[in-house]
Amino acid sequence: MRKLLASALALVMIAALCGYGFWTQQRPEGHYLSDLRIELALNQGSPGERGNLLGIEPLLYPSDYQNLQRLRLKLAAYLEQAREQGLVNPRTVVVLPEHIGTWLWARGEKNELYQVTQRREAEQWLELSNPLRYGLAMLWATGDDRRADAHLRMKAAQMATDYQALFSGLAKEFGVTLVAGSIVLPAPYVENGVLHAGSGPLFNSSLVFAGDGSVLGQPQRQQFADSEVRRYIQDGREQPLQVVSTPAGRLGVLIGSDSWYPENYQRLADQSVQLIANPVFLSGKHSWDAPWRGNRHQDAAAELPLQRGQVSEQQAWQQLTLAANPDLASISVFMRGQFWELGADGQGFANHAGGQLAGTAQHGARLLNVWL
Repeated sequence: MRKLLASALALVMIAALCGYGFWTQQRPEGHYLSDLRIELALNQGSPGERGNLLGIEPLLYPSDYQNLQRLRLKLAAYLEQAREQGLVNPRTVVVLPEHIGTWLWARGEKNELYQVTQRREAEQWLELSNPLRYGLAMLWATGDDRRADAHLRMKAAQMATDYQALFSGLAKEFGVTLVAGSIVLPAPYVENGVLHAGSGPLFNSSLVFAGDGSVLGQPQRQQFADSEVRRYIQDGREQPLQVVSTPAGRLGVLIGSDSWYPENYQRLADQSVQLIANPVFLSGKHSWDAPWRGNRHQDAAAELPLQRGQVSEQQAWQQLTLAANPDLASISVFMRGQFWELGADGQGFANHAGGQLAGTAQHGARLLNVWL
């Protein structure tokens, strides 16, 4: 009798495991509606031979990341509208916001992940739907927040492939130099023109794609990890800042709060930089007008001319970038939208010819253009 019960129990467990395994492989897609409109919030100067800096601040949500075609549709629609307004040419440098590639961890998951309202719930669906990948990633995770590390590490290879396919394709389709915001990957590197995820710590990195879709340089790592992600993203100061040649001039990329620190601009100036792209992700609804959070976990922040809470986020970002690079052309581009309960805020701006240019405030997606 005991053998019979044990056999029956074993069969039930096997059936349950098989059913769970089958369930994890199912990825039905829900309906998708999205606003493809974008407003021109800043258009400074006149077209010339030097080209232009074109910032795109997309309005994105988790459902935009359910498959790569959806995300491409929205970004291509923005670029097409810019082209129709005469803002796209072979000397255009397009800049996208920080972490636009990081959210690719959500690609190809169950509908429930996109429908919940809390990021914690979305992460639980990610773990339940990918038990083996998540378990293996936890074994290799590092940092103080191993769970957050594992969520990114478990899909790193897929994310790297998706990131290059998407942004290389857009750069080639529109014939522009494209600064593809940033993506968090373990020790990323480019070999034979292909982006790979390594096996080391996580870095917040950006790639620049040429007008033929090829990669320019190696992934540029964020030098000073922001306070909110420092528990699982490592500083990139061991890898030097780099400058790449584009049809519009020599370009450097400073990710997020890297744009605050004068030493970063000096390192780029030593390489004869002419243009600076600054992709940014500022979390929290209405945080643009809230007191500046600074970065108390970085020693270099103590040397900045502003103190935490002394001014608003808007004033801090604008003052620090202008003070650090008054003679360079630069553009700071912010993510917009809502990722579960995590909102994104910020209004992009540019520095050119010793002055600062801020566009008109818009609630939706925005274009910011500066003719060089």
